[in-house]
Amino acid sequence: MFLSVFEMFKCGLGPSSSHTMGPMVAAARFLDQLRASPFAAHGLRASLHGSLAFTGVGHATDRAVILGLAGFQPETYDRARADATLEQVKSTRRVSPDGLAPLAFDPKIDLVFDYEHALPGHANGMILKAVDAQGDVIAQEIYYSVGGGFVLTAAELAAGKDTDDGPPVPHAFKSAAQMLQMCADSGKSIAALKRENELSRMPADQLDKGLNELWTVMNACIERGLETGGVLPGGLNVRRRAPGIHASLLAERGNNLSAPHTINDWISVYAMAVNEENAGGGQVVTAPTNGAAGVIPATIRYWLDHVPGAAPSQVGEFLLTAAAIGGLIKHNASISGAECGCQAEVGSAAAMAAAGFAAVLGGTPEQVENAAEIALEHHLGMTCDPVRGLVQVPCIERNGLGAIKAVSSASLAVRGDGQHFVPLDAAIETMRQTGVEMSEKYKETSLGGLAVNVPNC
Repeated sequence: MFLSVFEMFKCGLGPSSSHTMGPMVAAARFLDQLRASPFAAHGLRASLHGSLAFTGVGHATDRAVILGLAGFQPETYDRARADATLEQVKSTRRVSPDGLAPLAFDPKIDLVFDYEHALPGHANGMILKAVDAQGDVIAQEIYYSVGGGFVLTAAELAAGKDTDDGPPVPHAFKSAAQMLQMCADSGKSIAALKRENELSRMPADQLDKGLNELWTVMNACIERGLETGGVLPGGLNVRRRAPGIHASLLAERGNNLSAPHTINDWISVYAMAVNEENAGGGQVVTAPTNGAAGVIPATIRYWLDHVPGAAPSQVGEFLLTAAAIGGLIKHNASISGAECGCQAEVGSAAAMAAAGFAAVLGGTPEQVENAAEIALEHHLGMTCDPVRGLVQVPCIERNGLGAIKAVSSASLAVRGDGQHFVPLDAAIETMRQTGVEMSEKYKETSLGGLAVNVPNC
């Protein structure tokens, strides 16, 4: 089982990897199918199902589908060009993707939010169709956005398609137990195993450059979030708080009266800065999702800015370790809030961050695995219940608390010897089972929890 660090961490746009990036990726895949088809399409239709329907407006899924069918992709997204294209599509009722003739598409008619008919494969389902001049369907595909920006067709999902189709890697672990055994047999760290797997697919300079770029984008997102004020879009009138908190913390620096627990506010403000940027539709790195994008950057920034001996040269080790843990969670459970609740998003992110932090603190593989387990265990059962379907309440603060848990989990783990009662594999399986048994009301549908107990205006 191999999932590249660059699949786990992807540059994209907010507010949601599963509800914004995924549908845009699905639309791009459908356009590629049409480009390869011998039949000329006249128009397009799209329907959103399950969680994509229930929280689609709040997550900008409609916008993502329209822009995706117009040829936009997350990794090259340009906000100004997107805004202009969106207005053009709405006025002309046509999309004009490269390599295809203009296609009829009226968002008011051809984009349907189907709240009644969930698709069987996954909570995040969508159907894309191409029609001829008479309105007959000439091409159709079902796509599932399975979390973190990953997209599978119905056929791929049914076939159990793995995310990797390449040749075998040197260390193909499918469980934490296998990973730890490989570390023991080789005398290598988790990051070293992961690095050798990556190097079997790309040269070292490409890997290192890519890791540096990931942190550069993450850190730039933190900086933008710390500097940008105002009110977030969507109608809840949620005020950006990160700039104010950051200014207050800076003013208290060097003040002997500052309480020790203030360090938690530093950790939180870094995470909140990222998730306020995400909620505003800015550029973020899925880590492993957009809704949980603040946990890992906040933990890295805390380590670099506040922990003596931290070295930027070790950020790659942090990210490789985190990606190894994230791959295990995705392979054996889920990173999708619509599938398993927020335990699969912020819980997974906290486990990944705790593992990465423990690694750069000098933890053994056993201590790193313990850190991940502690963080995941104490997110078990967490629901995904965004108010008005927006990735704002409770998501922004939840990332701050997730980062605090990650730091605490790593600190506890490295003070031990790596021996612990609950294995990470058991915590991952428990998260999967909990997600399966969790009511659909609490899995990114905004039909329960805070979403129905907090006024939406």
